Amino acid sequence: MVAIMTATPHTDAPPTERPVRQLLAASVGNAVEWYDWYAYTFLATYIAGAVFPKGANDSLVPLLSTFAVFAVGFFMRPVGGLLMGAIADRHGRRSALTVTILLMGGSSLLVGLTPTYAAVGVLSPVVLVLARLLQGLSVGGEFAASTTFLVESARPGRRGLFSSFQYVSTTAGQLLASGIATLLVDTLDEGRMDSWGWRVPFALGAVLSLVGFWIRQGAQETRSEEQRRAPRPGLLEGLRRHPRESLLICGITMGGTIAYYTWTSYLPTYAELNAGVAKSDALLAGTISLAFFGVLQPLGGLLSDRFGRRPLLLFFGLGFALLSVPLLHALRDSFAVLLLVQCAGMVLLTGFTSISAAVNAEVFPARVRAAGIGFPYSLTVAVFGGTAPYVGTLFKELGHAGAFPWYVAALCLGSSLVYLRLPETAHGELRR
Repeated sequence: MVAIMTATPHTDAPPTERPVRQLLAASVGNAVEWYDWYAYTFLATYIAGAVFPKGANDSLVPLLSTFAVFAVGFFMRPVGGLLMGAIADRHGRRSALTVTILLMGGSSLLVGLTPTYAAVGVLSPVVLVLARLLQGLSVGGEFAASTTFLVESARPGRRGLFSSFQYVSTTAGQLLASGIATLLVDTLDEGRMDSWGWRVPFALGAVLSLVGFWIRQGAQETRSEEQRRAPRPGLLEGLRRHPRESLLICGITMGGTIAYYTWTSYLPTYAELNAGVAKSDALLAGTISLAFFGVLQPLGGLLSDRFGRRPLLLFFGLGFALLSVPLLHALRDSFAVLLLVQCAGMVLLTGFTSISAAVNAEVFPARVRAAGIGFPYSLTVAVFGGTAPYVGTLFKELGHAGAFPWYVAALCLGSSLVYLRLPETAHGELRR
């Protein structure tokens, strides 16, 4: 395993002439991508009522169905990571980023135009599933291409800092989605939210995607001249030639993705279902904690550039293994308690999110970096992150809501064992 992570000199020359513009191109587009993706989560209860038939006695069946579609979208992410990653490795990072932003805009518009179950019956969830599949394809490709683009754009000794902007922009998109959802819930009555209010954020997302597309046209390609002249890599070359690196990505990501999607996406719903927190309070607490989380990311990236990646990863993994259960069990019908629990989790989570892009990029060589990262990362996120809302809601439906925090803790402990054996890569060169 040590041999996998040993850095080797390279001839790539990162485009350091315009680092701010590179960050802007990656970050703005990424923020739009994730705004579209997360708007679905924050408005899940309204989508459930419009698209799925209600179960007997107003059970959790419609909400479970909505989160099942959420999970289905995640299972297209490995395909997107592989296909868009291959485009990035063969034709350039900027080309892949252009495709992903347009694909996300179209799928967001499709969600907003999804007809209700009352109007068209079973066709309604079919349209929703199709839209989420397209979104999953886009998001999987976005992570592969933007992770590679950001880290390759960094000056020496600043890969951690540049890496942190992956989640700065992701959080900005999520924050925008949460803020707009909160504004709509507070402004519109239940009838208007149920009928048309929930569609507004998705229509806005389609417009924002065009803005992101325009900004990315000015980005500078980070794929080296040497890579452009070399034979194009095969679609599965990363998996075939680097199987241990692929497994390493899975182990690094497993705990991080369950913690991330629990704390940043599912916790408002979890608090509503298990602690009786009002919907508006849950969304507001989520918005505030996300802003706090975004501010923390560059600090985590800078610390990793100075002290290394492994200390931050262990801070995250062991912290969640020990504290997931007491933090989630502490929730009650209190806005202040929910906010405190969310912010505490955000501090721990920063140890993973601020540097995950750098850690992933430092595993694979440049030739297959985007596709090599995209597939195993997205597959792990699909298995453990995309199913988090569904698993948590299912535990509640089965009468075992208290088991979900233990599930989170166990996965974080598993990743911590990987971090303990992870060689340090912060101060070496990217692999050729």
